[in-house]
Amino acid sequence: MAEHQQLQRHPQHQELHPTEGPIKSLLPDKGPSASQVVAVATLFPIGGILLTLSGLTLTATVIGLAIATPLFVIFSPVIIPAAIVIGLAVTGFLASGAFGLTALSSLSWILNYVRGTTATVPELHLDYAKRRMHEVAGQVGQRTKELGQGIQSKSQT
Repeated sequence: MAEHQQLQRHPQHQELHPTEGPIKSLLPDKGPSASQVVAVATLFPIGGILLTLSGLTLTATVIGLAIATPLFVIFSPVIIPAAIVIGLAVTGFLASGAFGLTALSSLSWILNYVRGTTATVPELHLDYAKRRMHEVAGQVGQRTKELGQGIQSKSQT
């Protein structure tokens, strides 16, 4: 009887169902919650829009530079328009990068949220931050009080 129970607890050969195995370990045990569905339904289009804006901004910047480069050669004495175009090109590249980075980080956050691996702040760090904020607020209050007293004493003399 004990051997039979031991065999049931530790079977040596298991038949894997087609839905089990290495792929099964990547999927969650239960379906997504309503809040996860709403988060994906709202944030996924936002990430897609930002990624599209990033691509459009990058394309417009490259086309603008392609058009502006010959103008630099022809009108080289005109420095102010060249500086403006360079400034706009740099702004375009930075905006493109910002939109792309925002889109990728949004999609990454969505993926982590759906997987349930979003990082939470440990309570110890949160308590330390609260304590530190109280200390700094007290120091600022004390310095403000001392400064007010100093100004008041100078105005009376």
